[in-house]
Amino acid sequence: MFNLFKKKDTNENEMNAPVKGKCIDITDVKDPVFSGKMMGDGVAVIPESNVIKSPCSGTVTMIFPTKHAFGITTNTGVEVLVHIGIDTVNLNGKGFIAYVSKDQKIQKGDKVIAFDSKYLSDSAMDMTTMIIVTNSNNHSFEKNKVSMEVSEKDAIISLK
Repeated sequence: MFNLFKKKDTNENEMNAPVKGKCIDITDVKDPVFSGKMMGDGVAVIPESNVIKSPCSGTVTMIFPTKHAFGITTNTGVEVLVHIGIDTVNLNGKGFIAYVSKDQKIQKGDKVIAFDSKYLSDSAMDMTTMIIVTNSNNHSFEKNKVSMEVSEKDAIISLK
């Protein structure tokens, strides 16, 4: 009911940065699974804050029990994986809080996950956050703002 007054996503062909930070190409991520595009193509953001927002509108199709990653399927069928940090799965959810659940409809910019920056820093975690189009073979897109500072209002992926 209260979503009635929320601003609608006016451009479903753009995905925004999920967090403020430096945008890098997926091939520059310090994990071969991601940099080798084994999960799909995309970009990553080295975060400057601890709140991860939805890069696009759609339906939460998956949220890991460890809260370090979630999937969204957009209304146009694009499948997006947001993976927070490298090897953060090993923390078994400690230091993460999820604000959404599977099958929930969300809008671009909605708060999805927060993490405890101090705890993760003390645990020597690389918090680089990947935004991956997992069905990238079915969708062509441009990567925007690579090697630049971005905010949650910046489009980092533009679907063609």
